[in-house]
Amino acid sequence: MSKIDPAKTLPEITHREIVARSRLFKVERLDLTFSNGEERQFERMAGGNRGAVMIVPMLDENTMVLIREYAAGTHTYELGFPKGLIDPGETALEAANRELQEEAGYAARDLHVIHTVSMAPTFFNAEMTIVLARDLYPQSLEGDEPEPLEVVEWPVSQANALLARKDFTEARCVAALFLAQKWLEEH
Repeated sequence: MSKIDPAKTLPEITHREIVARSRLFKVERLDLTFSNGEERQFERMAGGNRGAVMIVPMLDENTMVLIREYAAGTHTYELGFPKGLIDPGETALEAANRELQEEAGYAARDLHVIHTVSMAPTFFNAEMTIVLARDLYPQSLEGDEPEPLEVVEWPVSQANALLARKDFTEARCVAALFLAQKWLEEH
């Protein structure tokens, strides 16, 4: 196994500018000089880095709650866990409970951060906090979805069948599933 150098020097950002923008995104070009003198240009999505949450809601010890919603990127309906941005002034756990109510019609009395993942760190400065929610009770808040989301109950014991589905493909959901199973085994 090769050694990782914790003191590796970050490249110097010599210039940055916004090169494209849309209603939702800004693309930033970075001019970089690496410690060995090499110079490169990189592009990345620029953003407010508010963070996001993904919730693995547990209806009981063996039943997860998933949602099925339209995914514009693939122009399909995808099955996955509730998720959303953290609003200004919210903690990750507050955002998780709000998103759970908006998307799945449940609130949780017991919330645990189980991991934080980055989303395509080569292109984004964005993190998603994975939250396990237990002791659920019916509670809805109005969300910003254009249509009602389908709520699907799924047994944890049937995780392999979930992974085999053509509509459960989002990498963050797959990671959340494995992280939740690990957390549940340990607790």
